[in-house]
Amino acid sequence: MSTAEIYAGLTDLFRELFADDALELSPGMTAHDVDGWDSFNHLSVMVAVETRFGVRMRTDEIESLGTIGELVATIERKQHSGR
Repeated sequence: MSTAEIYAGLTDLFRELFADDALELSPGMTAHDVDGWDSFNHLSVMVAVETRFGVRMRTDEIESLGTIGELVATIERKQHSGR
């Protein structure tokens, strides 16, 4: 899956989870930039990401994510490594 395809999939996922059809993701975006993205919703985001992209994320990987760009890079890495 290409980087653009991952961003498109994440955008759809975020728009659905946060009920905001105008939401546009960017590499530097953080949880603070998305209304309603709190620690509780973070778990929902990560479960949805794992399901949509067929990846499994370790707790330390989730905790180290700071931006959407880092999330995209992690998804790419996991898809290419098969883990």
